[in-house]
Amino acid sequence: MSEQYPCMFKPLDLGFTRLQNRVIMGSMHTGLEDSHDGFRKLSRFYQERARGGVGLIVTGGVSPDFSGQLVPFSSQLSFRWQVLKHKRLTTAVHEAGSKICLQLLHAGRYAMHPFAVAPSALKSPISPFRPREMSLRKVRRTIDAYVNAAVLARKAGYDGVEIMGSEGYLINQFICAHTNKREDEWGGPYENRIRFAIEIVTNIRKAVGSDWIIIYRLSMLDLLKDGSSWEEVVQLAQSIEQAGASLINTGIGWHEVRIPTIAAMVPRAAFTWVTSRLKPSVSIPLITSNRINTPAQAEQILQHGEADMVSMARPFLADPQFMNKSQSDQGARINTCIACNQGCLDRVFRKQRATCLVNPQACYETELEITKTDIPKKIIVMGLGPAGLAFANVAAQRGHTVTAYDVADIGGQLNLALKIPGKQEFRETLRYFRQELEHNGVILKTGQSLTARQIKATECDAVIIATGVTPRKPAIDGINHPMVVSYIDVISGKVEAGKRVAIIGAGGIGFDVATLLVDQPGVDSTEDWLQSWGVDKNYLNRGGLLPQAGNGPAQRKVYLLQRKPSKMGASLGKTTGWIHRAALKKAGVEMLVGVNYRRIDDRGLHIDIAEEPGLLDVDQVVLCAGQEPNRRLADELASSGMLVHIIGGADKAVELDAERAIRQGVELAAKI
Repeated sequence: MSEQYPCMFKPLDLGFTRLQNRVIMGSMHTGLEDSHDGFRKLSRFYQERARGGVGLIVTGGVSPDFSGQLVPFSSQLSFRWQVLKHKRLTTAVHEAGSKICLQLLHAGRYAMHPFAVAPSALKSPISPFRPREMSLRKVRRTIDAYVNAAVLARKAGYDGVEIMGSEGYLINQFICAHTNKREDEWGGPYENRIRFAIEIVTNIRKAVGSDWIIIYRLSMLDLLKDGSSWEEVVQLAQSIEQAGASLINTGIGWHEVRIPTIAAMVPRAAFTWVTSRLKPSVSIPLITSNRINTPAQAEQILQHGEADMVSMARPFLADPQFMNKSQSDQGARINTCIACNQGCLDRVFRKQRATCLVNPQACYETELEITKTDIPKKIIVMGLGPAGLAFANVAAQRGHTVTAYDVADIGGQLNLALKIPGKQEFRETLRYFRQELEHNGVILKTGQSLTARQIKATECDAVIIATGVTPRKPAIDGINHPMVVSYIDVISGKVEAGKRVAIIGAGGIGFDVATLLVDQPGVDSTEDWLQSWGVDKNYLNRGGLLPQAGNGPAQRKVYLLQRKPSKMGASLGKTTGWIHRAALKKAGVEMLVGVNYRRIDDRGLHIDIAEEPGLLDVDQVVLCAGQEPNRRLADELASSGMLVHIIGGADKAVELDAERAIRQGVELAAKI
């Protein structure tokens, strides 16, 4: 047992089985489930996490029948012939000494196909298809499908199932009056609306016996106008316990709700209070979840008795060795999840394989393998932004002698990113790299650089150019006016922004600068954040919503401008873009598209919108108009006949992309 995290590593006895610790790797869809040869790759993915010491793994959602599939031809467990591929997963996990549960998820009206069904024929705002209302026969057949899937899961070697009753999927749709308009025995009074959930749990327990794990993921906070009241949440939890559930997991929010629940801007452990509130009302163990990403946070939750177990999903993408490192008191070496969604959820929503911004090996364990080199090389790395850091770390890990230079400190533009409200988690990324560079023996030369001649004189075997980018200065009349500043100067604090600011460029950096400029000091506690987004911690209203969200417009007037007439923020992440737009809108940021920049002078920024001239009376113009690769050193070396490898922003500067930069660095280091 860890001396530092004793509660986290305390076993949990469920009577018929024993979990080795109090941490669950929560359910997340990887895209491997639905791909060619996906189960081979998926078994390796889960096995790595099992070897890393997690007590219990929950798979991505698998539908109990055809109509419940999230997308056409996605994961389903309905037939005996499907059992064999699942055995591959369970065997891999059991060989590594852990346990695994299959999540059963019926999409209901969230299904992205024309065969969608739901309690009522109400279209979801996140699916293009209107579902068919389930007949009485279909309701019964769906309950039977859940039972059949659970029986097959036991045959496949799973240690249990998690029944997804949260996040707005089918079971949740039956429970809430918002989506259940039925007038038969499955609708109307709350007792009728929860029958579907209760019968699923009851019938599964009868079919699988008493010695098998049943987790029920309960929506404890719908964050929906017509969501459940607190009294109803308690009633359902008690009914689910009586029906035979072994554990109850915490679900927060519906996917269609416009309140962030897992993005980086959500404070750590922002929703554990709702699990804690339910705890006195049930006797079976409760699992808490959402934005828990460090062992210290998990330990604190368990120590304070807020929950019996902690669920973390994305942290195990970031570092499969999370638990082993925690147990050996090497928490500082954990590659922490930064909740960016960029490599995982954003990719899955684009129907791509998930991975992780800070760990490119995630879901690529069979393809991106890091092994010791047979031919150690002397390698010089120029630049220690994300790409250079990733390369240096992995190359040294493989056994190469790596000397890394940077004119400043390590981190590059990560040092700017972590100053943006909601992106502070990048501090963890820098902490991780500092630890690993030291651990792997990288020779750091910060505050230093080398000329092309000096590099040639070292007689090194390879040179890696990771010199990053330089801000682009657009050709606008008056661009050298004193009121014009770079985003670097604003974010770094070198320049204090004025009261009226125009931002030229509405890509990721433009949004970051706008977020920084409208940030309200003093609004930084979890309670402040919950109130600002309209979450009722006292649960006086249905769905846990406040009648009105807090925080009005910011004190500073900000204009966010884009040349293109297309939707602003189109290049932002699919799962986070709406959050950034909503936050800026609440702060009173004026977002203008189709802007033509005429000139900048003492009066302000002169623009045209739809050929109509206008003047923005501002005292500052911030340039966020893109970047250009910094290749000067690479070009000098190449002209002298030296082979160089260019990675990161120095290779491609379009929209700074830490995910691509880190992946480039790791992939090159893995094969050099």
